[in-house]
Amino acid sequence: MIKEYLEKSLAVKNAALTDQSFLENAEKAGRQIYDSLMAGKHIYIAGVGGAAAESQHFSAELLGKYSAMRRAFPAVALTTDSSMLTAWANDTSFDFIFSRQLEGLGKEGDIFVALSAGGNSPCIVEALKTANSIGMISIGLLGKSGGKAKEMCTIPIVVPSDVTSHIQETHLMLVHFFCEYLEPQ
Repeated sequence: MIKEYLEKSLAVKNAALTDQSFLENAEKAGRQIYDSLMAGKHIYIAGVGGAAAESQHFSAELLGKYSAMRRAFPAVALTTDSSMLTAWANDTSFDFIFSRQLEGLGKEGDIFVALSAGGNSPCIVEALKTANSIGMISIGLLGKSGGKAKEMCTIPIVVPSDVTSHIQETHLMLVHFFCEYLEPQ
């Protein structure tokens, strides 16, 4: 069973290797993250469910360290403030839990990274609307067809798979790839 799972997972990575749009947008996003952080901009990251955990993972890699000791980068996982999330979802709607935070924190030129396997999560779509209205650079780590989010992102990276677990595995690979750009040479 594990061999079959690994083969399916590897098939997604192999498909990504031959997907020109995936490769070009991943490189473009890595470079944009590097350039923006070097220019003193902030990065905000969000996702729902497993993608929420992934956003926290990415933030931790940027604030802490990836492999070598280096300066901390300003990164915020919008999934971590439980008081804000629950109050705002209760008072308004779950759809606006990330957009409201971007409204208060985001500035023109900052980056918003949206993680979504299907790209149709209402709270991700609303956050992208807000990020775009502020003039933020939006990077989508997506899957399936990219959903509504694909057309809303400055840089959409669509994993060539319809299987959520394999999409999420590839998102983690992308997070680590982005961190490679920031490592001391």
